[in-house]
Amino acid sequence: MNQTGKLIIFSAPSGAGKTTIVQHLLAKIPDLEFSISATTRKPRGDEKNGKDYYFISKKEFLHRIARKQFVEFEEVYTGTFYGTLRTEIERIWQNGHAVIFDIDVEGGLHLKRKYDGQALAIFVQPPSLEVLIERLTGRGTDSTEKLQERFIKAEKELNYAPEFDIILKNYDLQTACEEAEELVLNFLKS
Repeated sequence: MNQTGKLIIFSAPSGAGKTTIVQHLLAKIPDLEFSISATTRKPRGDEKNGKDYYFISKKEFLHRIARKQFVEFEEVYTGTFYGTLRTEIERIWQNGHAVIFDIDVEGGLHLKRKYDGQALAIFVQPPSLEVLIERLTGRGTDSTEKLQERFIKAEKELNYAPEFDIILKNYDLQTACEEAEELVLNFLKS
């Protein structure tokens, strides 16, 4: 099935479960292909360049902004940029697939506005801010300062939920994955 022109956007505060849900969908739905974001941050754990992110220098990122190579970009945390390259969306559509995004809240809203009518924008809502804080702290990947920055950002991002097409409550991960699968399949059929 040719899904050229369709985009599925999953956004949420860090730690809400969007990455796990997107990975579930990629394993279940062959018409989807993951949009790899560019970032200026360093790889975490076993992340690979060109698979998890395109890791580029801040200088290169700013150069690409100047050349209008991004569909959307943002300085998500001070000094750390993330963005979606135009060429990434074109590459996926040329493969005949729908693009699926695992993207921060403001980036997701930029894409929703830019591709209105072609996009399904889903906000993954955690059970509570307290649960989100527990999940982020439990990861053990961030410094205390970085965690504090994430908590403040998460609290702000939760307020954007009503601007998305759908709010997917992630109180139980298996249920959220099943509901996401149904939503995405219905959108791809439309």
